[in-house]
Amino acid sequence: MDKKSYAVIGLGRFGAAIAAELARAGAEVLAVDQDEERVHELSSLVTCAVKADVCDAEIMDSLGISNMDGVVVAITESLDASIMATIYAKEAGVGYVLAKARDAIHARILEKVGADKVIIPEKESGVRMARNMISGSFLDFIELSDRVRMIELPVKEEWVGKTLIELDLRKKKQINVVAVRDVDNEVYVNFEPDRPLEGGMSMFVTVDRNNIAKLVN
Repeated sequence: MDKKSYAVIGLGRFGAAIAAELARAGAEVLAVDQDEERVHELSSLVTCAVKADVCDAEIMDSLGISNMDGVVVAITESLDASIMATIYAKEAGVGYVLAKARDAIHARILEKVGADKVIIPEKESGVRMARNMISGSFLDFIELSDRVRMIELPVKEEWVGKTLIELDLRKKKQINVVAVRDVDNEVYVNFEPDRPLEGGMSMFVTVDRNNIAKLVN
């Protein structure tokens, strides 16, 4: 099963939090910053950490940004670098670019140059944004402990018509089904394991944070 891959450009507190959380969720993460110390601090947590100037097109071409499922531009120290990195990611064909802005004016500029989503970090944490990226198809996401998450996810198309017994999600996905919400919005804690699932249903599952990526694909 292919892992999702992301690049995080800018490894301040916000960018580092996103990079680390994406990696913990099972994604392949390329972390990029001009500051060698920041790169070193993330090197053991992510797939690859690189010291690079995002304004150098030749260096950016060598990083393989075009192959990423998403790019996070977490730079606010330099407006030029922030804009250049956003433009480069979009021109490289990246489908989803999340950009960090320092204020409303910066945010409007990033939107104009193509960022798919722009956030002001004082309002949204890096950890929350990372979870939204890796689990965008989830209906709800609750942290039960440092390792365990409870997630409500819609019944996937390939699960429709199958029973919980047939799916055997505990063995195949390492998740435990806690309850099922049916098409009438009724929640069943003791959902019949031999009842076929229907489109429009969702299920509440508990999962180790390291196995979350298995639910995305």
